[in-house]
Order: sequence, then C-alpha cells, then structure tokens
Amino acid sequence: MKDSNYNIVHQFLLTLTVNKKLMLTVLTLLITVVTVSAQVVFPDDSAQIRHLYNEALDHGQSYENLRYLTSHIGARLSGSPQAEKAVLWAKLKMDALGLDHVYLQEVMVPHWIRGAKEKAAIVITGEPKISMDVCALGGSIATAGKLRAQVVEVRSWKELDEKDVKGKIVFFNRAMNPEELETFKAYLDANDQRSTGAVEAAKRGAIGTLVRSLTLSKDNLPHTGAMSYDDKIAKIPSAAISTNSADKLSSELKLSPNLTVELEMGCEQLPDVKSYNVIGEIRGSKYPEEIITVGAHIDSWDLAEAASDDGSGFVQTIEVMRIIKAMGIHPERTIRAILYINEENGNRGGLKYAETAKLAGENHLAVIEQDAGGFMPKGFRIEASPQVVAHMQLWQRLLQPYQLHILAFKQRGIDIVPMKNIAKALISVECEDQRFFDIHHSAADTFDKISRRELELGGASMVTLVYLIDKYGL
Repeated sequence: MKDSNYNIVHQFLLTLTVNKKLMLTVLTLLITVVTVSAQVVFPDDSAQIRHLYNEALDHGQSYENLRYLTSHIGARLSGSPQAEKAVLWAKLKMDALGLDHVYLQEVMVPHWIRGAKEKAAIVITGEPKISMDVCALGGSIATAGKLRAQVVEVRSWKELDEKDVKGKIVFFNRAMNPEELETFKAYLDANDQRSTGAVEAAKRGAIGTLVRSLTLSKDNLPHTGAMSYDDKIAKIPSAAISTNSADKLSSELKLSPNLTVELEMGCEQLPDVKSYNVIGEIRGSKYPEEIITVGAHIDSWDLAEAASDDGSGFVQTIEVMRIIKAMGIHPERTIRAILYINEENGNRGGLKYAETAKLAGENHLAVIEQDAGGFMPKGFRIEASPQVVAHMQLWQRLLQPYQLHILAFKQRGIDIVPMKNIAKALISVECEDQRFFDIHHSAADTFDKISRRELELGGASMVTLVYLIDKYGL
C-alpha cells in the first residue's frame, strides 16, 4: 500500500475511533449491505411470481373443480364408494393435464360406517325428554341398542381422576379457549379429550363418553373427528355433542345432578378395504432425482360435502400442476403431486407414501401439504434444519406482496409427518383460521362457505413455493 493510501485509511479509522456516532452509522450501513446482499434474488423472480398469480386469478380452475367435487361426489370417508369415486376422478384430472407420469399407489384403509342417525336425550324424572344434537366420533363402537346412564361432567383430566365415573357416561365439556387468538392452537389444546377421552374414561369404569364439539361456534351442529381405543382397555361408545347441547346439558346437571342421558348409535367398524393414493409427476429437466412433493388428502368425514377439509387442498394440489403446465414451465427438479387417502382416520396414505419413498431411496427436498382449509393463505409452517429455514427466509420479500408474511416453525400436516428424516423440509400451508373451526368436521362444511378468490390465491401460493424451491433448492 502506498504511503498516501495508508495515511488516508489511518486517518479514516482514527476519525471513526474519535467519532462514535459516525462509527455506529458506518457499522449500520455495513450490516445493511451484508443483509441485502444475502437476500439478493434474481430480478426475474418477482415478475415470474406475478405471472403465476395472474394465471391462478385469471384462469384458475380450483373453484369449479371444487364445485364438481362437492356436488357430484360429496363426502369421501375412507372405504366409501364416494372415496373411490374421488380417487378415479382425481386420476382423470391429472391425466388430462398431460403430466409425465400419473399412477395409483395401493393403500389398505380402514372402513368405518356411521349407520343410522344418532339419537340422544336428557332424561329427568317427571319431565319431557330433552333432545340433544350428537354424532358418533370416527371409529367409535355402537351402543348396541339404547345406552342409558347417569352423567358426570368434567373439564380437565384432574377432574376425571377426582370423580366417580364407574358405570356412568363421562361428559367432557372442556371448550376451545376463546382467548387464544390462533384458533388452530386452541383446537390442538382441546383435542386430547376427543382423541383419548374414551380410553381414559373406560380405565376408570365409565360406559360411554360425550365430548364437546371442537369449535368456538355456538350452534346445534356436532363436529366429528377421530377417536382412538386401546386394545387392552374396554371399548366404550364415544359421541360428539354440539356446543348448544353441551351448554344445555351442563346447565341441567346443575339443577338435576342425578339426571340420565340416553344415547343410541349404530356405527360399525368393517374390515379394511383397498384404496389408493393418486400421484402425478412432472420430471425434472436438470435434477430429476431431486423431488418436491405437494399434496392434500382425498378423504373426509361424512357429515357434509367436505369443501374446506380437505376439498380445497385437493383441488389446489391439482391446480399447482395445471399452472406449471399452462405456463410452459420446465422445472429443474421433479415436481410430484400426491392426493393422499385416509388422512382423517388412520394416515394410511401418508404412511404408505413415506414407506415407498424410503424403500426406493428417493431424494426428497420438500413435502408440502395443504390441509388448512380454503381460506386466505398467510404463509407456510416449516419443519427443517436451521440452515434450510434460513435459506427459505431469504424469500420473504418476494412473498410479502402476496400477504404470505408468515414463515413459522412446526408444520401441521398429518400426511407428511412420516416423511420426517426422509425429506429435508416438511412444509404445511398456513391459512386464515378464524372461520375454519366454525365448519370443521361438521355438516356446515359446504361449497358455499368457500370464497373463489381465496381458493385461487391458495393455489397460487402453493405453486409459488414450489417454483422457489425448484429454482433455488434447499
């Protein structure tokens, strides 16, 4: 270094040492430069993402596909004729897109049927019976006629331990927390009483359970969902009770602690049947061995059309592939769309996909699942190494103009959980959830609850993430 240059640098450093304010300013600028340089993304990304969104909003087919799915096929409980009809329809839709490979992946699934409409009533001596709105929880056994017993109300596991429930029906009346701003968290916090309540009650000698519906709505619609048994514990019938009926039962118990409840359910668990995951691929042009999977589940509960859960994710998954083909995109990596069977009451489709991927030694970059309803997309939840998460966070400035401002930890997809330690990243789509549990697993989950624009925006958000992972890897 020449003496003159050395003197200039020396003087500059001396000035910085003396002037702390100037030094702070320079350091701030350096940090800003480093941060911005780390976030450099090729300038054509913004334009390409805009094109993806334009295609979805101008020519999107998710809404009309959902209309067909709900009106012509409807509820798609695993093992039902409607589920099999949905499998065949999904394959036809993917075949029509001209994908490189469309195929069915065989899966054995549970076959539970609800039977005749359930009946329940509050019985108080000398008074007319008070009807209640109930439905069997998925997987429950029947009542073998009419079950009648006294009721014990509990709002916590501690209360269950403290009360005598032998020979009685346990009424789990712990509501979703209305103070929790994130309703999905409120749902998860209350879900244990539905999933394991029958086992815990039976351990203590109970002969049946009623579980408050997992919704913040006050209505007469019971919300079903999966429950489980332990083969070492006696199996007892388990039903969901609507929030209005739950409140009524609770108030009547305060006035008449010895009242009884009548419950009648005719559900039945039949032998497993053969079904399928539906898979379509666009082979990568540069790194075909690297796979990006995007998917949702085919099956649903049986009380309604299942437009939100998961008809929305179902049609959005197909839409991702349609947009890629319509825009003439030739991905560098293999893009695979999968429609899983049996997410709701067994996760057999997700387990089968992961088992097959592991046996084949496949290289999965990411598995993406949309099971958050057909509402406004807000971002993505990621389960991956800190390095992968940091890599994806560099895309935030590209996603924010589309209100995809959330990149959170702890994904919430059920079907993709078996891919842990196989794929580098497990990613679930995050949607606005304030209305989701108003209709979730109930007769209210119908096509009219879904906004065309929000649905098409969801498909656009999914294909955008696929585009970024394909271009930049993980």
